[in-house]
Amino acid sequence: MAFIEIQNLLKRFKNVVAVNRIQLEIHKGEMLTLLGPSGCGKTTTLRCIAGLEKPEEGDIVIDGKPMLSQGFVQPAKRGIGMVFQNYAVWPHMKVLNNIVYGLKLERMPRRTIQEKAQKVLKLVGLDGLEDRYPAQLSGGQQQRVALARALVRNPKVLLLDEPLSNLDAKLREELRFEIKELVRRMGITSVYVTHDQAEAMVISDRIVVMDSGNVVQIGTAQEIYKKPANRFVADFIGTMNFMSGEVVQVLQDTDQVYVRTEFSEKMLCKTDNITATTPGEKVYASIRPEDVEVFPQAPQSRENLFKGTIAHKAYLGNFLFFFVSVNDTMIRVQVPHHLPQEEGQELYLFLDPQKCVILS
Repeated sequence: MAFIEIQNLLKRFKNVVAVNRIQLEIHKGEMLTLLGPSGCGKTTTLRCIAGLEKPEEGDIVIDGKPMLSQGFVQPAKRGIGMVFQNYAVWPHMKVLNNIVYGLKLERMPRRTIQEKAQKVLKLVGLDGLEDRYPAQLSGGQQQRVALARALVRNPKVLLLDEPLSNLDAKLREELRFEIKELVRRMGITSVYVTHDQAEAMVISDRIVVMDSGNVVQIGTAQEIYKKPANRFVADFIGTMNFMSGEVVQVLQDTDQVYVRTEFSEKMLCKTDNITATTPGEKVYASIRPEDVEVFPQAPQSRENLFKGTIAHKAYLGNFLFFFVSVNDTMIRVQVPHHLPQEEGQELYLFLDPQKCVILS
């Protein structure tokens, strides 16, 4: 049984449907990430779990207890810790007081508060900094304060709303692994919101891709990257070449079809649903840049081999990309650094039929 169940959740803001009757199960101890562009409904979903937004319909069940259907359960009584994007630490309080403020409101014994505080300070790497004010801390340290404040109450559920988006790139990368390791070690069920695909792929046990208030796909990072449900997911996760076309032939008893595109009468592609694919259907022949093979000279004749011209080169440190024009269609290709080709030169592209998939 799931530790958190989101059942037919509907949330509107006036005439805008922010969350559109989504169904979702989150396992105990899992780090689940809600991923999507701005306005997709991920933060609203998180705030509904926290009790900061009240949905029009549906229910949220945490550890077997309904939060809505048997009366609205207030945020303080849900057993939740929350970390916000903007840290939300009190500037006039020192680190220690920021962390234990909630415990003081609960009138816990002073000794218990001190023990809990020292434990969590060490856990998040802030021991020795308890007497500093937030203005005396770096952005990463301030976010650790916010994380410690959420963890000090031993919550059943940890909610994180884009907690790293205000930090620089290197610090973000460092804290991703710290948060992942910390949550895993403590065994806390966690829901993480981000629009950063790399962050989601690093930190998550599973990813929920959202668009316009809907859940589009759920899976591990590898599942979503290798087998995107549609063009939106493929375009949002990583980089994908899309070539619009239509199915011209379905090869029975296989998982392959021929697609007519702007630069080819017959391109062989793979489909995950051969029974639902029909001739004349409008699709996108799609392939990742790293799956396109490049040849300076024409290899032996093979299917899906196309001649093109290098229109642009992009050197990105550990990656080198060619933007290759094939009959006026631009295809992005990831290539080895030692490939000697320059802009304006011709080469051959092999779009592996087992890696070229059709998407709607």
